[in-house]
Amino acid sequence: MHRRNLLKTFGGAGAGLLAAAGPLAQAQETARRGMPPLKITDVKVILTQPGADHLVIVKVLTNEPGLYGVGCATHRERPLPVASYIENYLKPFVMGRNCDEIEDIWQSAYVQSYFRSGVTGNNALSGIDGALWDILGKRSGMPLYKLLGGKVRTAVPLYGHASASDFPDLEDQVRKWMSQGYRHVRVQLAVPGYSGYGVRAETAPEVLKMRPEGVPPSPVFEPTPYINNTIKMFDQLRAKVGFDVELLHDIHERVPPNQAIQLCKAVEPYRPFFMEDPFAPEDVAWFRTLRPQTSCSIAMGELFVNRNEWVFLVAERLIDFIRIHISAAGGLNMARKVAACCEFFNVRTAWHGPGNVSPVGHAVNMHLDLASYNFGIQEQNVFSDATREVFPGAPEIRGGYMYANDQPGLGIDINERVAVKFPYKGVGGSRGNDRRLDGSIVRP
Repeated sequence: MHRRNLLKTFGGAGAGLLAAAGPLAQAQETARRGMPPLKITDVKVILTQPGADHLVIVKVLTNEPGLYGVGCATHRERPLPVASYIENYLKPFVMGRNCDEIEDIWQSAYVQSYFRSGVTGNNALSGIDGALWDILGKRSGMPLYKLLGGKVRTAVPLYGHASASDFPDLEDQVRKWMSQGYRHVRVQLAVPGYSGYGVRAETAPEVLKMRPEGVPPSPVFEPTPYINNTIKMFDQLRAKVGFDVELLHDIHERVPPNQAIQLCKAVEPYRPFFMEDPFAPEDVAWFRTLRPQTSCSIAMGELFVNRNEWVFLVAERLIDFIRIHISAAGGLNMARKVAACCEFFNVRTAWHGPGNVSPVGHAVNMHLDLASYNFGIQEQNVFSDATREVFPGAPEIRGGYMYANDQPGLGIDINERVAVKFPYKGVGGSRGNDRRLDGSIVRP
């Protein structure tokens, strides 16, 4: 088929299919037609909070009327610095750039500040990057997963969240997810009298009385009661629901490394789908001690922002799942390379995906999941009616799977008129509020 007919077949949007073929083919076609290349004309930062989390959305406009892209730059805890970074540094840097030069824009913006791989700069860059990929998909007339190589699965399997203050409630929640078609459920059980991660729990008065004088008021977390409770939780759940449902658990870097190893070894007979974040990013060298001692499946990386934090873990096969928060690592352009690298070592993806990932970010996760052979599992987030009103086209969830709508690009938009009705209720979130009995701070 001749090039002109091929363009017509695919709708002729911008440069049509040639947009997917790369900047050179696009430049050649636009030069032949006498058309100017597609340029970035404006960058808008949209701050909205239709739910509990502070969302940061980037909208990149172009010199083609009506053509724009959206990206996720959400850093729930520090959204305002990300917005400022985009407005004051990235926006002036990318204005007038060719929209097809996604890789060059990413690489040049990455080193623009000299000091790099910081979470603020990475999130800001992710917003620009995601919007450019969205534009490329719209110009080609194809959903983004096709530009990433096409589907290797029909839909994206999800895991639900079960958290409770007592075991009967936890069992009921697991069974509820199972009845809805979910085969994977994350389980978190409160420790009686203590605080914990992923559960609503209050510190009991008798626990507070065990503290020394002068400790700042705070919830109390202690590793040993948590570990004992978690082992008991797995034992009881497997006895009640069996082994056909996959159970996941998040340690969330809260316990000392040696105790995290003890926990992973102790729950190995209950075959968890994975134990998440047994160590803090600062302690990743401990994986060399953990892996020889247990075959328990490990997911790691929610807080990773620098490739040096994870490359050796993958290359030495010390983890089973890479669990990066995509926008915090720099966006889709980086995450697709992470996924490709991990495939060579049979490490699967499990991108971070709770409410502090915007619906735009979830769409990015989904498209990468659909096109990545070494996909493992995707964390789900149920979008409220208000959130779906702000973000038309948000991914659909049915029967334990997430489905793409097959619209061009990311397939999602932001309704700015609705978004403005949900302004921030504060300046951001906060972590690190729990303390040990002796008053020392507990990692989040």
